[in-house]
Amino acid sequence: MSYRLSFGAAQNHYLDVEVQLPTAGAAQLDVFMPVWTPGSYMVREYSRQVEGWDARNSGGEALHWEKTRKNRWRIATGGAPEVTVRYRVYCHEMSVRNPWVDSDYALVVGAGVFVAPVEQPQRPYKVQVNLPPSWKKVETGLAPDPATPQSFTARDLDELLDCPILAGNPAVYEFKVSGVSHRLVNEGEGGVWDGARSAKDVEKIVAVTHALWKEVPYGAYPPNNYHFFNLLTGSGGGLEHKNSTVLMGSRWHQRARQDYLNWLSLVAHEFFHAWNVKTLRPAALGPFDYESEVYTPSLWIAEGFTAYYDNLLVRRAGFSTHKEYLEALGKDMEALQAAPGRSLQSVATSSYDAWIKFYRPDENSSNTSISYYTKGALVGFLLDARIREASHGQRCLDDVMRRAFQLYSGAHGYSDAQFRAVASEVAGADLSSFFQAAVDGTSELDYAPAMKFYGLRFKQPEKKPHADPEPGWMGAKTEARQGTLMITQVKRGTPAYEAGLNVDDEVLAVNDFRVAGDKAERLDDRLKQYAPGATVTLLVARRERLMRLNVRLGSRPSPDAWHLEVNPEADATAQQHRLAWLGADVK
Repeated sequence: MSYRLSFGAAQNHYLDVEVQLPTAGAAQLDVFMPVWTPGSYMVREYSRQVEGWDARNSGGEALHWEKTRKNRWRIATGGAPEVTVRYRVYCHEMSVRNPWVDSDYALVVGAGVFVAPVEQPQRPYKVQVNLPPSWKKVETGLAPDPATPQSFTARDLDELLDCPILAGNPAVYEFKVSGVSHRLVNEGEGGVWDGARSAKDVEKIVAVTHALWKEVPYGAYPPNNYHFFNLLTGSGGGLEHKNSTVLMGSRWHQRARQDYLNWLSLVAHEFFHAWNVKTLRPAALGPFDYESEVYTPSLWIAEGFTAYYDNLLVRRAGFSTHKEYLEALGKDMEALQAAPGRSLQSVATSSYDAWIKFYRPDENSSNTSISYYTKGALVGFLLDARIREASHGQRCLDDVMRRAFQLYSGAHGYSDAQFRAVASEVAGADLSSFFQAAVDGTSELDYAPAMKFYGLRFKQPEKKPHADPEPGWMGAKTEARQGTLMITQVKRGTPAYEAGLNVDDEVLAVNDFRVAGDKAERLDDRLKQYAPGATVTLLVARRERLMRLNVRLGSRPSPDAWHLEVNPEADATAQQHRLAWLGADVK
């Protein structure tokens, strides 16, 4: 099968696709477009952006076709040995999960561009990219076809859909680690982003990741390299592929230290996926069913453990200090504690429900669900400490990941139970009760053993001798909209929730005194006049009806409650454990 991609209307965000489809003599041919892309667990309905569908035989005669599903087309071949289909794809959603085309560059995300026969014999695929005159480069993880310029081949459909293509005029930086070539492809440097610096830093991330895994799952087949597609578009996010990743960020996020550390963490996260997910994966995540949801309770491993390692790899590469790493870990703890849904949804269930919840949050999501990224990362932190302690510092979570890779990185993947068994084997202790509580249950995570083992503590609150009296706290989020003050979120367990305040209520007054609606801070300023425990009456408008609600104010949760720091009273043994975990500190 072969595809030809053209960009004659790039300025209007259109990608033109022509595909040659062999029919094997069948009277009709059913073709489909995926509804989701691996790594992003939501049905995205890519076919909604397809238009201008046309099917013809080799003589140019139009063939009858009809849609049989939202993402399927049936073509009456008339006995033709080959059918040519042409269509256009509108590409104007700035996301790592979607194709994008404009006058500057194009990002071809295979799931949102390519159609293929429903019946899939094992066959190679060829893609030819016809560039506009002003574009000079094509970068992709597909193997170059030496017979045709700007043409590439895939061994099968999975590889075709898993190798994004970037066309335009990006800056490219190449380096080798472990004998394998890596390419940082920066689109949108704009004279602001220092590409050479970022390439050197990515090289360090690659090196420490190779040191962790001790083997490289990519680079053994053409094109024998790994691509970091770094799109400096002002958007955000990342998506892993088998021998590449697509990253989105801002060209302005290199100067400020925390912004740049966040970008390096994104690089580390997506690169770690080359092992964890793209090679070592839950059994459900392959072979792929591109037309249906694929459920797994193990995203707490696939994504959560990757989220644990991203900041840890940045630390190991020497970019962040111990203090900065602990601050990042504490933010994960704070984020989990800020979600009342932690008492309702386990991280295993969060993984399974990714298709209907994680990518579709609403104002009530924090009340009913949690992130498998956040809690999964914290489970990884606690499990790492548990293994180190049980093995007297001889083994750690790195060993679990390597052992699982040896056992389950083949064609079939692992079950949740198999991964847990590997962890217990490496630890030399039965960890089933740990997993039952931390992964299957909804009780609070027990941080105390890990904190003691590493010599950590939660930050002690500062004592201010002349601090203002503690203000009352309502706990609802508000937003100023065209001169009105609207409630945008009410979390379970807050005074606002208990009082029956609703999202989209308009706040008009507190104790019959008007509250200006031009700034959300005005309500906070008013509530400062009341102490925790005081009851105030809010006048709100709900669907044009005026209502009075009595709210008994509480105390605002301390912003430092989950901030981590080294415990100065910890003994030398705990310090050794911390150094073995985080390595020598940097200044």
